[in-house]
Amino acid sequence: GPQHLRGMTTTSRRTPAILLLLMVVVLLLDAVCGFYIPGVAPREYAKDELVEVKAVKLTSSKQPLPYEYYFLPFCRPKKIHRRPENLGEVLRGDRITNIPYELHMNNNVSCALLCEGTDTVGMQYSKAQVQRLAKFIRAEYRAHWLLDNLPSATRIVVDGKQKYIEGFPLGYVGQRMEVNLFNHVVLVVKVHEYEENAWRIVGFEIKTASIESKAYKRVAPGKCSVDLDKHPQRMMIDPSNMKDTDTVEIVWSYGVRFEPSPVAWASRWDAYLEMSDSDIHWFSIVNSLITVVFLSGICAVIVVRTLRRDIARYNDDEDDDTLEPTGWKIVHGDVFRAPVQAEWLVTFVGTGVQLLGMLLVTLAFAVLGMLSPASRGALMTVGVFIFMFMGLIAGYYAARLYKTVNGQNWKMQAIRTAVFFPALVFGVGFVLNFFIWGRQSSGAVPFTTMLALLCMWFGISLPLTMGGFFFGFRKGAFSVPISVNQIPRQVPPQQWYLQPTVSILAAGVLPFGAVFIELFFIYSAIWENQFYYLFGFLFLVFLVLLVSCSEITIVMVYLQLCAEDYKWWWRSFLMSGGCAIYVFLYSVFYYVQKLHISDGVATLMFFGYSFLMSFAFFLLTGTIGFFAAFFFVRKIYGSIKIE
Repeated sequence: GPQHLRGMTTTSRRTPAILLLLMVVVLLLDAVCGFYIPGVAPREYAKDELVEVKAVKLTSSKQPLPYEYYFLPFCRPKKIHRRPENLGEVLRGDRITNIPYELHMNNNVSCALLCEGTDTVGMQYSKAQVQRLAKFIRAEYRAHWLLDNLPSATRIVVDGKQKYIEGFPLGYVGQRMEVNLFNHVVLVVKVHEYEENAWRIVGFEIKTASIESKAYKRVAPGKCSVDLDKHPQRMMIDPSNMKDTDTVEIVWSYGVRFEPSPVAWASRWDAYLEMSDSDIHWFSIVNSLITVVFLSGICAVIVVRTLRRDIARYNDDEDDDTLEPTGWKIVHGDVFRAPVQAEWLVTFVGTGVQLLGMLLVTLAFAVLGMLSPASRGALMTVGVFIFMFMGLIAGYYAARLYKTVNGQNWKMQAIRTAVFFPALVFGVGFVLNFFIWGRQSSGAVPFTTMLALLCMWFGISLPLTMGGFFFGFRKGAFSVPISVNQIPRQVPPQQWYLQPTVSILAAGVLPFGAVFIELFFIYSAIWENQFYYLFGFLFLVFLVLLVSCSEITIVMVYLQLCAEDYKWWWRSFLMSGGCAIYVFLYSVFYYVQKLHISDGVATLMFFGYSFLMSFAFFLLTGTIGFFAAFFFVRKIYGSIKIE
């Protein structure tokens, strides 16, 4: 009967939401189950067992262009083996390969030779090769190695405290501006005895030395001794004094030292993760948190108290027909009028929902410890995959908003929402790639990886966004409490502080204040190859950002409506997203103050990626502010009596 039909109707309405939830859960479970975290299972080494060392890349804090290890004329093994990298490692510029250093567990080596000549201890290098080495040393490039999934590090003393810096320098520039090459390295491997004849590697430190070629003496094939008393000079390389036909002999040597350590395998990353000054981090985060929560509380109290008085007054005035409505009530017939360029607003909001979902899920994995620095490239890999899967959620909410603004062609809008942001990223990335390819940097994304990303985009993200739009359009528009008048009301002249430019710049300050300290650590991790691991802090900062974006947008929209300006749709998005302007300005500040980049391609790369990050931040924060304003407006106009 009718009751049975009503039950079927209710069930059919719930079906899209249930299907949506099931698809997300299945996709996320699939991502988790198929995700392998390297470095989680400890490995035990027996006495004399081979311990393999691998090279990752060359990086510099002065030049953000990474290079493959063998881009410089280092000694090579007889056969080069490349380890397959995951998506995150490829995008970071990692090119993991074997190197000719031989280590055997608990076998110390004082001096071993690499790539010996037949008649000489070292190898002859041309002027071009020496020029390349000198150029990289002047640019302060560091080499990065891996041993049992532990990155190489050098120990320095700052203010009486020992700190570890990832990688090790290729050389240094002396006081007279001469270039000294570090041609001798000592690999200090710290081992923890797990059980009898079974050791675990818990530390990997590199000590460097610059030794003149004349100081070396071959004592056996592959073995050497060094006489520093007779030859105390450094291994200086000066291509300016070389002719084109000249060569320089360079001896490459290494030592190995195994040291027992009380550090357990589970704690071996502690030395690396203590690189940042945690005291400053704590103080900055807590200070930012308290300031923003305090300001947000003031905004919330003002709005709530004022709104209660307004609603009570408007509802009381209903009984008095002689009083003319004023303030935000007078624009009730226009407040839900569809904005201009509504399809682009829907596109921006849909992309923002996709970014918001990606950030929340990725942060959840990271807070649970599944994306630690030991999992090389995992953070970026998971982020890309989650972004693809979140197309379903983005399509659903974008479709409902599209129907709310009276959109009709949902298929075209679905394609626009799915294509816009990835196309922008691909476009900027492709242009940058041409310049990075020209420099032969490993930071250039390989063509096969770009094809794989395109296939993921068209094969996962686009269909899921279309599916989300299908379900969202069937679900219907967001409900609004008031119908729209046929004739739009004229907006009166506004005060200077309610002008679009002023309100956007003013509203963006508070959300930026919530994140600017954390931005320093994030930028250091990206551009200076430092570890970022405080995901718990990042999650707290994100919550503060969420609250501050919502509340500042609500306050500004309320002021706008009180001034009888009903065009809040785009304004709410732009005011909340205005903090992205300050994020980009902070990028400029960081570039000038911290990086000291002099290379044109590196500068282009920095600002290209900074623009993409700032624009993504604009879409994310704009979406947060828009939905906060939308539900706020819907709530207050649903609380008053309208004839």
